[in-house]
Amino acid sequence: MDIKMRTLTTNPYEDGFYMPAEFSEHRATLILWPERRDVWRDGARPVQRVIKELASIIAKFEKVIVGVTRDEFLNARSMLPENVSVFEISYDDAWIRDTAPAFVTDGKELRGVDWEFNAWGGLNGGSYFPWMLDNIVPQKVLEWLHADRYKASITLEGGAIQVDGEGTLIAIKDCILNPNRNPNMNQTEMEQMLYNYLGIKKIIWLEKGLYLEENNGHVDNMCSFIRPGEVFLAWTDNVNDPQYEISHNAYEILSKSVDAKGRSIKVRKLKLPEPLFITGEEADGIELSEYALPRIKGDRLPASYLNFYFVNGGVIVPGFNCAEDEVALTQFKEVFTGRTVIQLNVREILLGGGGLHCMTMQIPMCNSIKGIL
Repeated sequence: MDIKMRTLTTNPYEDGFYMPAEFSEHRATLILWPERRDVWRDGARPVQRVIKELASIIAKFEKVIVGVTRDEFLNARSMLPENVSVFEISYDDAWIRDTAPAFVTDGKELRGVDWEFNAWGGLNGGSYFPWMLDNIVPQKVLEWLHADRYKASITLEGGAIQVDGEGTLIAIKDCILNPNRNPNMNQTEMEQMLYNYLGIKKIIWLEKGLYLEENNGHVDNMCSFIRPGEVFLAWTDNVNDPQYEISHNAYEILSKSVDAKGRSIKVRKLKLPEPLFITGEEADGIELSEYALPRIKGDRLPASYLNFYFVNGGVIVPGFNCAEDEVALTQFKEVFTGRTVIQLNVREILLGGGGLHCMTMQIPMCNSIKGIL
């Protein structure tokens, strides 16, 4: 009998599996189609157009699979290009970076880690309710892929972890160690779980993430691996911005750190855009709901060029239709000389609280996949 997915009783470290870096080769990219009217403005049509463009760009480099609810299936299929695959799936919102499994491999086989998900804090600061459908997205994806599952008994999101594929993890204490995730677990216990389920050997802890980010500070808005031993760090020179102290503290930690291979961390400062805020028109387009965090005129948006996405042979860089976009694009082109660099205006995604990295999840290259790929 062909078993599509097994839930294993071991952990990835015991089995010789690890999480590859995002800049490693991908087999495909996963996306979920946004539709919530209390998160996305104007019936989610503006953000859907951005996701269409994002999927079209990624499809030039690698396979793209878009998960869509029953109600939006025909709309998404009509909007997306033919070379993008569309599958029906139920979920609460489209943040697949945080709800998908963390894919691990031993170089031959692909498996997935299924974390608990509580919408970035549950009833203590979470962004929406309910989240029950999001919490079973990993199991559904692994069934699609016929890939075995590790069930981890901790609450964690994909945007909260950055790995170099060579044993090093960067994470933020304010997020991962927040009582609204795992209140009965201390730092030592959490570290052991991360070692076991990501196959890592070294954790570099930063204290805080991007200022006013609603998910308690995901590392993918603050610090990202460019390659082993080298990172981008969100930066501002404005001493009056609360982000100034956060970024400088992170720089001090990183510049004194070594990775799992004993290499000093090279830090490249990537300037943030000047603070951006929700306009009245944008706020008015979002339906008020008791089930989602309100989006209010004047709220500061968590805009960061760190929320970029690697594809095979390329890098997709966020843009916000502001003066700093060109500076960021130039810096990316200087750093990634061997990749095609494309910038995409993602303000519509930003209005929902995240970025293009938050809306994507890479499936690492692995020839053993038997499912929808």
